[in-house]
Amino acid sequence: MELHNLQPAPGSNKSNKRVGRGPGSGYGGTSTRGHKGAKSRSGYSRKIGFEGGQMPLQRRVPKFGFKNINRVEYKAINLDALEALAAARNIAKITVDDLRDAGLVAKKALVKILGNGSLSRALEVEAHAFSKKAEEAIAAAGGSVTKK
Repeated sequence: MELHNLQPAPGSNKSNKRVGRGPGSGYGGTSTRGHKGAKSRSGYSRKIGFEGGQMPLQRRVPKFGFKNINRVEYKAINLDALEALAAARNIAKITVDDLRDAGLVAKKALVKILGNGSLSRALEVEAHAFSKKAEEAIAAAGGSVTKK
């Protein structure tokens, strides 16, 4: 190895432009930023959604209503679905896990039993919530209701 054949290790030298280092760099004067305007100034950062001074979309679109952050959302299951599940599996007690296994409810969903349909058998039903009509229908068929 001699002085005349010294060179940096492959991949170690950067090929980045060295801007703002005066006229000798080849990028002097405006330092590749062009002339005038916001983008040529130091500290410039474009705001998200900026449309060149045009009114941005998020300000043009009308806003109305109210979104309750404390809302609890339930997956609704009707009595006729419970009846069909009980008949298919020949069971007298229906839990949230049974509804998940049957593919009626997602893994973490809260379940509310609604009163659409009718029951012909006595069922023990376990869910997170019940409508009044559903509770009355289950009790009338000789079943029971358990809130989880």
